[in-house]
Amino acid sequence: MRAWMKPSTRLLWKTGTSLFSTAAYTPYRIHPVRVAAVTSVRTLLLILPDLKLSCYVHFSRYYYSDYKSIEISPSKRDYSIDQNVARSNWLISKFSREGKIAEAREIFDRMPIRDVVTWTAIISGYIKCGMVEEAWLLFDTVDAKKNVVTWTAMLSGYIQSNQFSGAEKLFRKMPHKNVISWNTMISGYAQNGQIDSAFELFQKMPDRNVVSWNTIITAMAHSGRIDEAWQLFDQMPERDVISWTAMVAGLSQNGRIDEARALFDQMPERNVVSWNAMITGYAQNLRLDEALDLFERMPGRDIPSWNTMITGLIQNGDLKRARKLFNQMHRRNVVSWTTMITGYVQDGQSEEALKVFSLMQADGIKPNQGTFVSILGACSNLAGLSDGRQIHQIISKTVFQNSTLVESALISMYSKCGEMSIAREIFDRSSQRDVVSWNGMITAYACHGCGREAIHLFNEMQKYGFKPDDVTYVGVLSACNHSGLVNEGLKYFEELMEDRSIDVREDHYACLVDLCGRAGRLKEAFDFIEHLGTKPSANVWGALLAGCNVHGNVKIGNLVARRLLEVEPDNAGTYMLLSNIYASAGRWKEAARVRLKMKDKGLKKQPGCSWIEVGNRVHVFVVGDKSHSQVKLIYDILHDLHMKLKKAGYVLNKGLTLDEDFSIS
Repeated sequence: MRAWMKPSTRLLWKTGTSLFSTAAYTPYRIHPVRVAAVTSVRTLLLILPDLKLSCYVHFSRYYYSDYKSIEISPSKRDYSIDQNVARSNWLISKFSREGKIAEAREIFDRMPIRDVVTWTAIISGYIKCGMVEEAWLLFDTVDAKKNVVTWTAMLSGYIQSNQFSGAEKLFRKMPHKNVISWNTMISGYAQNGQIDSAFELFQKMPDRNVVSWNTIITAMAHSGRIDEAWQLFDQMPERDVISWTAMVAGLSQNGRIDEARALFDQMPERNVVSWNAMITGYAQNLRLDEALDLFERMPGRDIPSWNTMITGLIQNGDLKRARKLFNQMHRRNVVSWTTMITGYVQDGQSEEALKVFSLMQADGIKPNQGTFVSILGACSNLAGLSDGRQIHQIISKTVFQNSTLVESALISMYSKCGEMSIAREIFDRSSQRDVVSWNGMITAYACHGCGREAIHLFNEMQKYGFKPDDVTYVGVLSACNHSGLVNEGLKYFEELMEDRSIDVREDHYACLVDLCGRAGRLKEAFDFIEHLGTKPSANVWGALLAGCNVHGNVKIGNLVARRLLEVEPDNAGTYMLLSNIYASAGRWKEAARVRLKMKDKGLKKQPGCSWIEVGNRVHVFVVGDKSHSQVKLIYDILHDLHMKLKKAGYVLNKGLTLDEDFSIS
């Protein structure tokens, strides 16, 4: 192990970590974090974009939907003189809007005469249905009739389907460009993160309209170049409400909330998106009282207004007030319900999340991908197999049954409920596996101590051309920990350190320390932590302290406990482990002193809790709790098991400090 290395660490995006847990697992940590590959920050932000509180998203959806629809529609100046052609063109457009592209194409093929409107309508129809290749085949036909609207429609199709190099080539070939063509290409560059190219094209434009200015200002603000955006805003010959909203959103997003509010107050007119952007800004910057004040003063609210405020409250930990606001909503959409469900799951109130999901169904709202991922997370937390199966049945009747994210959530749910065979069946049946899917299955094997299976899947993943990411390595390292595969774990950690494309996180360090701790290589693990180059977290120290407890190493355990108490001075688990270390070494006075110190500080270890589902009923057990209706039968069975263990040669480690009031004798 390379203790001399100074590995880099990566901080998770604050907005993401405030709502979502990392895909981490520390097997020996005092408060273990559940493995949840599908709930990595990257994944959940893709699933639930509305929970990002992005001002840019709010107003850009509102605005760009307006002019993009113009870009791929026939120009108002284009019309068909022949009434029969005009009627057919109208039908092609109608069927295309309804997604019935086959019917639209049938009409197109039957037409004896086609004009430029006909060709533009059918090409735009294919693009609207996401069939860009089919659109191109028609566009590239020798007898195709095209004008600037047709070219712009094809350009927009390439951009929407992320075929950006094709869009660039097409733009260069265009025989004639209008302002919408230029705006479409600038927007494409912005969406692709090429802000300098977008600005260069903006400067070359022969003519600009307000959309041109708004597009580049939005791109600049969204990429953090807010001062340049403001300069452009000042240069605008004319502004509309979106221009002002773009700047308000950009300033808020970049932490300049007071300047955003000053600009908001100067706006000559505001729409609901402007208000939402300002409220979102306050919520993002943890100024909830001002956000609520503005929300109360809104002249008119739409559903996104309510969703924005509820999301802000959840992100700031005020779930109670978020629910109160949610209950006041006259109309709710799928985002409203999903936001509340996600909030409860992240707050550890999975049962409440399931209740909200039931109310959502009773309200007739169809769940989306994000809803299913969140509610399956609730089932995973509760090990609620019957609820999970019912939700799986609902999913099987929707378009999300083949979603890689939903499949990963199902794999996680079934594995946490102990149904590894079903989890593997879902994985094997998946036709669209991605890194998240592989991570989910590797993590599932890790949780169940199936180290060899996890390693085999890790190797298979790379054989199929998938590159492991940071979450993959957490999974495979955890699998090695649980299976006692020390050499394999060290090998994979070395691979991780040599791969400069992956940022090493504290979760990886904790896995390595845990691996060494289990193998009794405590001094080596301690030296590694000392040479990290960064301040170790409680996660890392906790893993080593647990290892000291297993091997009864008082000297290192005492040192580690001190370091851990510096990080988490009020963690009862630390005192309990240190007391156990002293007790296992027969140092009863020190053990009693640690327990007394813990008592003086008013700390108490949270009692252990477990539950099991039998006959669609969940039975919950807490240490020392004798309230169950069948408690006598349960304790009789425990006593019998205890006697059988004794006969089999098992000797209880009496050096360990057990939870109070618990006895099976």
